[in-house]
Amino acid sequence: MRYVMQNCIIEWSFESERFYKDPFNDVDVSVIFTEPNGEEKVIPAFWAGENTWRVRFASPKIGIHKFRALCSDSSNLSLNTQKGELEVIPYEGDNPLFKHGPIRVSENKRYLEHLDGTPFFWLGDTWWMGLCKRLKWPEEFQILTQDRVEKGFSVIQIVAGIYPDMSAFDPRGANEVGFPWEKDFSRINPNYFDMADLKIGWLIKSGLIPCIVGCWGYYLPLLGIEKIKKHWKYLVARYSAYPVIWCLAGEYDMPYYLSKDKNRDRDLQREGWIDVGRYLREIDPFHRPVTIHPGTYAREFTPILEVIDFDMLQTGHSDSSIGNTVFRVSQSYNGEPRKPVVNGEVCYEGIGGQCREQIQRLMFWATILNGACGYTYGANGVWQINRREEPYGPSPHGMSWGNTPWEESYRFPGSKQLGIAKRLLERYQWWKFEPHPEWVEVEITEENKKNHYYPYCAGIPKEVRIIYLPLFYNNFKIKDLEDGVVYRAYLFNPVDGDEIKVGIVTPSSDKKWQLPELVEGSGMRLPIYQDWVLVLEAS
Repeated sequence: MRYVMQNCIIEWSFESERFYKDPFNDVDVSVIFTEPNGEEKVIPAFWAGENTWRVRFASPKIGIHKFRALCSDSSNLSLNTQKGELEVIPYEGDNPLFKHGPIRVSENKRYLEHLDGTPFFWLGDTWWMGLCKRLKWPEEFQILTQDRVEKGFSVIQIVAGIYPDMSAFDPRGANEVGFPWEKDFSRINPNYFDMADLKIGWLIKSGLIPCIVGCWGYYLPLLGIEKIKKHWKYLVARYSAYPVIWCLAGEYDMPYYLSKDKNRDRDLQREGWIDVGRYLREIDPFHRPVTIHPGTYAREFTPILEVIDFDMLQTGHSDSSIGNTVFRVSQSYNGEPRKPVVNGEVCYEGIGGQCREQIQRLMFWATILNGACGYTYGANGVWQINRREEPYGPSPHGMSWGNTPWEESYRFPGSKQLGIAKRLLERYQWWKFEPHPEWVEVEITEENKKNHYYPYCAGIPKEVRIIYLPLFYNNFKIKDLEDGVVYRAYLFNPVDGDEIKVGIVTPSSDKKWQLPELVEGSGMRLPIYQDWVLVLEAS
């Protein structure tokens, strides 16, 4: 009997004594696991090359599990007679993905949590092309991983080999052993995914959850739904036992850049990805959370909401994207059916020579304080893996997104500052936060109102209030302070995490309070000309 700790992955290999000319397409192998309580779970096995299939399993349930293999070729006794047992024992370790379990949606559908109920704060990073050979394994991949762990990231968004911004089988998309499919899309290349296993496994070992994007959306009309389903079935067999999150497709409703009939392709993709989403939910025995990355906004095509567990947004790529970001986050947070909100792509740092660290802070705080439970950062140069000696180069439309090498862009200051922001929120029960714009009184110009450029506030009544103050906001008041609650205030510097104690909040008779002036009569209330975070916490 073999042993495995709770939530950790264990693998078996099954060898077929019978030879198949096309094993990937001609044979299906699955393994039925019977849990200690008698429940059965059917796990698809994946073709590992030649006459070998493998299955991966994980369980939070302590005790004896039994299994038996099942092959679509009932006459193949070498596969249909395989049986065994394993014992799941308590987890002993510090990795939160195993200690607390994989991720699910909370009961109130406002945030994500671990299997044991521990809230999970999504601070993601964008490594769309992180499985290609331009990010060298192991040294470079591990350097980037360690940096993100130290900064406080929790999720890595990564595409399973069928990438954006290129055509199929573009040399830039290969890893060390080739492409994920053979060049006629006749069958999977298992060697590609053996290499991908090393990287995905390293992320999980480091405590980072892979948000695995099946492919970019425009491949659906190119491959057809049946090939896309085969691709997803293979991903489920390889990775569903891992603590992963599924993203059905990137920019799922965006047609290929050079498509000659974009309206037709957009309609086909929207309907097609619903079909694929239903299929994914049906075949995934572990029921990992599913989302989709939109080209525009998922709630513009409401039928897609049927197949996703949480709403992933894409809200813009310029310094002026704040208006659309606030509008989309608020629209999704208040929309029905209710789903957790994650801003999955906005303002890659450095893109177009803009979106620098102050914009990163602005977008993060505007997103979270308007109701999102997660935010994904991106650095221009990391998402496409630019190399110093080999920039990624142009998209199919002919334009390049920039040549900053990943070795520079992963050090952009915004990535560190968002980790600082996450650590501040984690001092409190952030998962109970709700937006409270009515708690702040401030004069807003028509231009700033139109652009949604003003303070943002969220918190828990009678417990904590967090107010983000963008640049230029010096004069404001905190309103509706509750009777019988004594707040202490401090200013939090979102650049470096330093704090300045303000002291006891003493409201006026109309239950309002204002930061004291630095120098009496000066009108100045903030110590440095920049954005700030004001925190009021109940004593």
